[in-house]
Amino acid sequence: MLWIKAFHIIAVICWFAAIFYLPRLFVYHADTQDDVSKERFKIMERKLYRGIMTPSMIVVLLLGGWLISLNPNYYLSQGWMQVKIVLVLLLVGFHFYCGYLLKAFSDDKNSKSHKFFRVLNEVPVFMLVTIVILAVVKPF
Repeated sequence: MLWIKAFHIIAVICWFAAIFYLPRLFVYHADTQDDVSKERFKIMERKLYRGIMTPSMIVVLLLGGWLISLNPNYYLSQGWMQVKIVLVLLLVGFHFYCGYLLKAFSDDKNSKSHKFFRVLNEVPVFMLVTIVILAVVKPF
């Protein structure tokens, strides 16, 4: 079980690194004017989303599900775990929303400002803090 948990935490770190970085790339992409930079950002965003962010999310979900399956009666009855699962599902939604935004940039159809992406970049921070507190402190 400790090996599963260790790899789950590693995957969470990788997923969050990408979740933090992709909206930051969107900030710069939305603010850039020259075509060379726009094309460079498209490549960086696509590789981050497809090569790191999505595989990390899949590993997080698989290993998290595996950990829960080791004692489902306990985990699924705990309030802290129920809230954590909801937050993880919201993060999955955030992940796919980033994919939608990536597609808009890829098609040169982004209509959002760099200020929007600056705010968006902060959303996963609050989720991370809450999830870690829930997993470690188990407040309820």
